[in-house]
Amino acid sequence: MRAVRVIALALGVAGATYGLWLVLGLGLGQVAEVLGWVVAGIVVHDGFVAPVVVVIGVAVAVRAPTWRVPLLWTVVVLGPLTLVAVPVLGRFGARPDNPTLLDRPYWLGYAAVVVLVVGAIGVTRRALGSTRTTEGDHAVGDASDRHP
Repeated sequence: MRAVRVIALALGVAGATYGLWLVLGLGLGQVAEVLGWVVAGIVVHDGFVAPVVVVIGVAVAVRAPTWRVPLLWTVVVLGPLTLVAVPVLGRFGARPDNPTLLDRPYWLGYAAVVVLVVGAIGVTRRALGSTRTTEGDHAVGDASDRHP
């Protein structure tokens, strides 16, 4: 497992170094714009997105304990994916002179995928629930059940 972590770290450092090299080759004006976006992204994430996800997570854990994992998965994974898909979902590239561009009900398909994924996670967790304790989320027989 340590070897996998070292390889992943090396690939991450290599990718970041290559990206930095590409950005530095764009000129100081572009570097300043990239830094502005990076700082703004951190501020928006830490100041808005993370607190909203925490509040939603606490509310879901309290109000819907059975469905907390699928619903939190939806918020944490599908939330950012939705932000990336906003241009398509909002049909921002549609043009009246090309009716074949963005010609489908993407919201309907996206909603169906969300419902299917959340439902599949919920059903899978329910099916695996027989191996879980009612006291917590750890599996029966895992390390937290052992006494020294």
